[in-house]
Amino acid sequence: MRDDIVYGLATDLVAITALAHLIYFRRHRRRDLQLAYVAVNVGVFTVVSLLLLQRADLAIGFGLFGVLSIIRLRSSTLTQEEVGYYFVALALGLVNGLAAQVPWLALTLNVVLLTVMYAADHPRLLARTQHRLITLDVVHGDDVALRADLENRLDGIVLRQSVTEVDYVRDVMVVDVRYRRGEHQRLTARNLR
Repeated sequence: MRDDIVYGLATDLVAITALAHLIYFRRHRRRDLQLAYVAVNVGVFTVVSLLLLQRADLAIGFGLFGVLSIIRLRSSTLTQEEVGYYFVALALGLVNGLAAQVPWLALTLNVVLLTVMYAADHPRLLARTQHRLITLDVVHGDDVALRADLENRLDGIVLRQSVTEVDYVRDVMVVDVRYRRGEHQRLTARNLR
């Protein structure tokens, strides 16, 4: 095996371990997706390395992984965060497979990808902003009453609300809510003074 492929594999394994275990799993605790990210990454790396060694057309390889990633993403419900990790796992495999002959470039791109994911998904970044899909046992006729009810139930300030379903027979409404936690009580207490 060529030295650049061995170096690329070692770099890729370090990078995917940092992404899948140190960043993703410690924050989201989904073992199934941690395994999926590692498997996709190593699979992409090995096929890209094989295509480079055999001097095959890279468009075939990229097309193959494009089709496989779309099929995989549609076969399971993933959050937008999980889709982001999925594509970074794909990118790490491609970067380390293609840039194995230029180790400094592969290392630089790995650091950029991992740093961006670490910072963008950091728990302290927008930590109080939450997202919920809530089923209410009441149907509100106006947005002001709906917002007040949501803020009371969630103990926060509603930033955005979107009614996704209204069922007058069961007297139920489903609302997609973006809100900031912990500010409702402070604002209520300040208004009472």
